[in-house]
Amino acid sequence: MKPLAPSKLYKPCTQKDLPFRSTRSLKPLNEIVGQGRAQEAVRFAMAMPHGGYNVYAVGANGLGKRTMMMRYLDQFAEHEHSAEDWCYVPNYDDPREPKVLRLPPSMGHQLKQDLEKLMARLVNAIPQAFDNERFLDRAEKLKNEYGRRHEGELAKLAAEARKKGVDLSVTTPGGYRLVGMNGDEPHTTDSFAALAAEEREALEEKINKLEKKLRRLLRRFAEWEQEYTEKQLLLNQETIDSVAAHLLQALAEKYQSQPQIVEHLEAMREDMVDNLDIFLEDSEDQAAFAYAALDRKMPRRYLVNLLVHHKNDKVPVIVEDNPTYHNLFGYVENVTYKGTVFTDFSLIRPGSLHKANGGYLLMDAIKVLEQPYVWDGLKRALRSRQLTINSLERELTFSGTISLEPEPIPLEVKIVLFGDRETWLLLQEHDPEFAELFRVTADFENEMPRTPESQSLYAKFIASLVVEKDLLHCSRTAVARIIEYSARLAEHQDRLSLHAADIANLLRESDFWARQSKARQIGRDHIDQALESARHRSSRIRDHIYQSIADGTTLLSVTGLVVGQVNALSVLSTGGYEFGMPNRISAVCHYGDGDIIDIERDVKLGGSMHSKGVLILSSWLASHFARTHPMHLSASLTFEQSYSEVDGDSASLAELCALISALSEIPIQQRFAVTGSVNQFGEVQPVGGLNEKIEGFFDACELKGLSGDQGVIIPSTNVSNLMLNEKVMDAAKAGKFTIHAVTRVEDAVELLMGKAAGKAGRGKRYLKGTVFGAIQKRLDDMRAEERAEQSAGLEQLEAHLHRQ
Repeated sequence: MKPLAPSKLYKPCTQKDLPFRSTRSLKPLNEIVGQGRAQEAVRFAMAMPHGGYNVYAVGANGLGKRTMMMRYLDQFAEHEHSAEDWCYVPNYDDPREPKVLRLPPSMGHQLKQDLEKLMARLVNAIPQAFDNERFLDRAEKLKNEYGRRHEGELAKLAAEARKKGVDLSVTTPGGYRLVGMNGDEPHTTDSFAALAAEEREALEEKINKLEKKLRRLLRRFAEWEQEYTEKQLLLNQETIDSVAAHLLQALAEKYQSQPQIVEHLEAMREDMVDNLDIFLEDSEDQAAFAYAALDRKMPRRYLVNLLVHHKNDKVPVIVEDNPTYHNLFGYVENVTYKGTVFTDFSLIRPGSLHKANGGYLLMDAIKVLEQPYVWDGLKRALRSRQLTINSLERELTFSGTISLEPEPIPLEVKIVLFGDRETWLLLQEHDPEFAELFRVTADFENEMPRTPESQSLYAKFIASLVVEKDLLHCSRTAVARIIEYSARLAEHQDRLSLHAADIANLLRESDFWARQSKARQIGRDHIDQALESARHRSSRIRDHIYQSIADGTTLLSVTGLVVGQVNALSVLSTGGYEFGMPNRISAVCHYGDGDIIDIERDVKLGGSMHSKGVLILSSWLASHFARTHPMHLSASLTFEQSYSEVDGDSASLAELCALISALSEIPIQQRFAVTGSVNQFGEVQPVGGLNEKIEGFFDACELKGLSGDQGVIIPSTNVSNLMLNEKVMDAAKAGKFTIHAVTRVEDAVELLMGKAAGKAGRGKRYLKGTVFGAIQKRLDDMRAEERAEQSAGLEQLEAHLHRQ
């Protein structure tokens, strides 16, 4: 079997495929390349006016999900639901339930400024108006009028009482006492008791009548006081109106298109009359409250809490990187003053949902699910289509702390969650509401076909990254090298990786090396230098392992012939860096009932996929050598010097070859390493990590000494996955290292053992001189020996019975 030609081991990007000199001449893409399916899903979701059409973007990290979404929304976001300003204002009827104002963009900010200017004028103008001589004269006149009426009626009643020998005296403000007179002095207890019974009764009767008149008079006093209060309020209102009415009216005319603002301005005017002390008295509590709230504007009661402000009507697109409950749904701050906790409408703070209302909110699904109560709160808001600011503390405790209950805000938002497929499947399975609220799945591709057209598109994608990251432009050869690197990431000669993060990182590091060398653009050598630098930074553990091969600590043979021993290939991962590692697999046989003992599985170091592979190769052996008679050879199989879990079935071909060698007692050429899985029919199936495996064995051969005839056996279906590094390619071109592709187990057996595997002829017998024929002969000899032993035993038994 001939090795693969060097042209099969690597697919370069030729210059003719890239008709440009550098990325400077390319027009950058405004979209992420190769994600047409995901873009269509996003476009559909954004165009749907109904609820529940939120998006879950599925894909691995680094595919550019967020970048694509941001670019799409910046260019194609619908303007049917324009951004709006949201304000909270006090509810003068119920301060615990602040009202919300829904205003056009930028109007909220203008209203806030207008009311601040108004209050700045009124804080000075109102005290001056109430300190005016005209107001003081009118207020004094009202007060004197009430006092004269009060004193006059009281004097009449006092005079009437004196005529009847009773004294009317004032004990406390608003408190009066009627006492009988003993001449010019009030009766004492003793003098009153000394009176005759008739005199006492007559005096008590007079006092009782006068008390009834006094009570009627006091009721009239209360009515006059109420009348005075109403007149004083009218005077206050008239005074305030003289200062503020024309200002409020001007604002009402300015915002006449917004009835809710006009209504609020009228409520303000009425409340000012009832709360004149805000303007007329210096309140230390208010000043301290304002200072503690980091807002010294006074008076706070008549200002606006601008919750969300937009400068224009552009649809808001918000990215929330830390979706805690407060960050998402907003909260109400508290201020502590002299041991007492205060709050008001001005301390309501917005969340990301407030800011994204009318637009789009982008979040990471895992972060949302990690935060307590956030997922349930998000679903509740999407179902009710309104946003309520609830105190999380009230949900977590049984405390009856008084807090605000702001008026809910209507919610019109599209949610975009970014996450992996595992999270998406878990939500689909365990949360029945998920499918109702996130009806659109944007499934991002990991790869795209590699064609001349797609390579040109990929070059434009590279140009867009260069412009976006403000990097040096790339030469044509650099672009070609990046495309080749992308094909290696995709592990296929005819595909390109869509992991934009990997390409962006490569460009950044290449830009660094280009600037270090004072180059004007990124060249191919800078790309190679960046790749080598990244490999060197991450390869400490890999180098340590390979050092153990060089010094003989890890046993590995790359020359010679050994029975039941083969070199298998695996891939190790150390924090994002993957490398190939050769492993020795050994198999030994012994008399038994045909079982294959998987030592890795028995000691619980074998994963389920590895155990499946061993069971499959056991079935293959049984189907070939135990069709009509039991196979009295058992075998044990293990990875030598393996002290961690082994999983995957990519070593099943190597394991089967080791077993065949042990059963046939024909040695395996150690110059080969093998990778591939097998099925029950003996077909060799493709595996992953092929490039790293081949390069790993080549490096091991270099350490042990290249003989010129070493190589790797791979599945033929993996040939298209080959994108080997330059060192292996040079050795292959020089004929010092070979890659062989096999289709069936028999092909691998012939390469490893240098003999024909063998085909079953008449009577299902394998030809002599073949590997399978040797196994069959060994089994036949064992059966013959077993029959001879059984025959000898029967003869001994017959002789024993005859003697008896």
